[in-house]
Amino acid sequence: MSLYVSYGHDGRSSDEEAVDGALAATVRQTGASAGAVYLLARDEPMLGLVVMCGVPAATASPWRRLPLVVAGPVSAAVRENRLVWVAGQEDMARDYPRAAAALPYRFALASAPLEGTRRRWGALLLVWSAGRPPHLTRRERGHIASSARRIAHLLDHAARPPTIPDQPRLVPVNDPGAPAAQSALAAADLVERLPVGTVALNLEGRVTYLNTAAAELLGSSTDRLLGTVPWQSLPWLDDPVYEDHYRAAVLSREPVAYTVLLPPDRWLDFRLYPDDSGISALITPGHTPGRAAAGPPGPAAAPFSAVASPVSVPAAAGRIHQLMHLAAALSETVSVRDVIGLVADQVLPAFGAQGMVMSAVDADRLRITGHRGYAPEAIELLDGLPLDTDLTPVGHALASGVPAFFANPREIARAYPRSPAVSGKQAWAFLPLIVSGRGVGCCVISYDRPHTFTAGERAVLTSLAGLIAQALDRARLYDTKHELAHGLQQALLPHNLPAPKGLQVAARYLPATYGMEIGGDFYDLIRLDEANTAAVIGDVQGHNTTAAALMGQVRTAVHAHATTGASPGAVLARTNRLLADLDPGLFTSCLYAHLDTARHRARLATAGHPPPLLRHPDGRAEVLRLPPGLLLGIDPGVHYPTIEIPLPPGTTLALYTDGLVEAPGTDIDDAIARLAHLLARAGQRDLDSLADDLVRSTTPPAPRADDIALLLIRASPGR
Repeated sequence: MSLYVSYGHDGRSSDEEAVDGALAATVRQTGASAGAVYLLARDEPMLGLVVMCGVPAATASPWRRLPLVVAGPVSAAVRENRLVWVAGQEDMARDYPRAAAALPYRFALASAPLEGTRRRWGALLLVWSAGRPPHLTRRERGHIASSARRIAHLLDHAARPPTIPDQPRLVPVNDPGAPAAQSALAAADLVERLPVGTVALNLEGRVTYLNTAAAELLGSSTDRLLGTVPWQSLPWLDDPVYEDHYRAAVLSREPVAYTVLLPPDRWLDFRLYPDDSGISALITPGHTPGRAAAGPPGPAAAPFSAVASPVSVPAAAGRIHQLMHLAAALSETVSVRDVIGLVADQVLPAFGAQGMVMSAVDADRLRITGHRGYAPEAIELLDGLPLDTDLTPVGHALASGVPAFFANPREIARAYPRSPAVSGKQAWAFLPLIVSGRGVGCCVISYDRPHTFTAGERAVLTSLAGLIAQALDRARLYDTKHELAHGLQQALLPHNLPAPKGLQVAARYLPATYGMEIGGDFYDLIRLDEANTAAVIGDVQGHNTTAAALMGQVRTAVHAHATTGASPGAVLARTNRLLADLDPGLFTSCLYAHLDTARHRARLATAGHPPPLLRHPDGRAEVLRLPPGLLLGIDPGVHYPTIEIPLPPGTTLALYTDGLVEAPGTDIDDAIARLAHLLARAGQRDLDSLADDLVRSTTPPAPRADDIALLLIRASPGR
């Protein structure tokens, strides 16, 4: 079948037009005020904004790229494959505090996964104004779900795989239609005769109409204001407070009133009336300084600090809330890799930049710790530069502690003539990373085209540099501790398992992907003699160096007691007494199995560990409910009962830690039963591939908060 893609006059493919039309139709039919479609990136766990409607494109600048692991309604819908509903600010603050800090407006939203037949494509996002009811009806939920399925179907059958654009497409909610010429002229005449100033702005914040009274009150001309973002034409409106007012009106769709000073001493009252097509503003002379104009109450929303085009000044995305959003995101980073990823994935899009280099001070050298948008050859030249380098301004920025901004290659070449040729970039911001007066590194933000840095941009980037420095310094300490703990853990886990006669064995260990990533899960296989082997698996409480060290002590103690030939219950009891004497302050679950391949028998005892699974040669799988035993390290006098079971050839025994079966919102008994079902369906397949499948089938794609250990043992025939 040949593929044919047609393109419209605006450069969109027919597939893109279909998705855009489906989004606009969904917004209209659900009564939403805005909507967007996010797609999953193919090569990284990231959601990219593809198309939006109902709000200015620059308003979404800080959220053009959403890491899948970050808590938020859109990423949650994709990770958990469910409809996420946020009824208002209270729900947002409770469930997604970072998003609430960056979006302190009155609105409701829903996000639904785009589940296709081949893959999960991403998510549909819908936003409603503050006036809608706090609950979704069953009918509304069904409508949203069917709309998401329709968009996923379009993506499934696209002629070419959909891609994430550099800038999201902006489509109108309603089909544009020109009113009758006579009606338009009559309306214009009516508005022109009104004694108050009237201004119309589209959702991008540009003036589409104003009458003579408005131009006179604003102290400008109609020709100068039409088609512009007014803060560029009226500098006295370039204030983050007024910009936040406008954003609030656009997102909440609520009327707003406030007063603005026109220097030197003239006060103007503004009243904003938002709808799905834009903002209608009424302007009248004010009388009392600071007095809000009479009118409907609501959150402040300035009409003329509206956002500019998506590729213009990033400060227009809301300087204060943009900084709050990025600060909250940086506070959640853990490792240096997290910090670098956040700067590359969220800071660069928010400021319209294309390149980033992060370097850290290491023994009077600048070592590159991460980069984006640079060729390998350029990174090789920049890595390892001395602090007093004259190749780039990095060293001077670190020494002085003052950021340096260069709008074009000519500016930087005056002091650093070799610098422009290194990367081929056209504009740069060199941000020194200073912590307690100590330079820890430098963050370079760069552009592929010349870029003039406004005063607002410089202020935000300078503030952001301090936040990045704190996050980077904290992350480096974490990484050092992590490397120490990881090395300790790897040294204590068995590098190779023995191959006892009559047994086939496979093991898997997956560290947690959240927090320290170091835990106390362990497993071991101990050859006792030709016919007897001991298998042990356990889980020490905690995820730190203490847990890793205690894991080594427990494993050593079990190994020592196992070689004496003691029963499983006795091995656990002796290990328990040792831990009680050590009093580490951490508890340990453990399961011990003694496997006798000559008699085809197994004896087992447990200390509070998840129950093992047994797959019989005939294909039946069951959960072995062992007599309960207390966790190790609590009571030195505890007795651990031992049971004996048959272990004929072809029997598979599965030992695992709770990380394999525990997940938020899932009953652990149901999860264990599901694992047993998967084991039953596996047949007598190779244990290594079986271990991989069990881990893959039970481990969620979301970040793992716990380690996973799995030990599979099969009694071989012919012994």
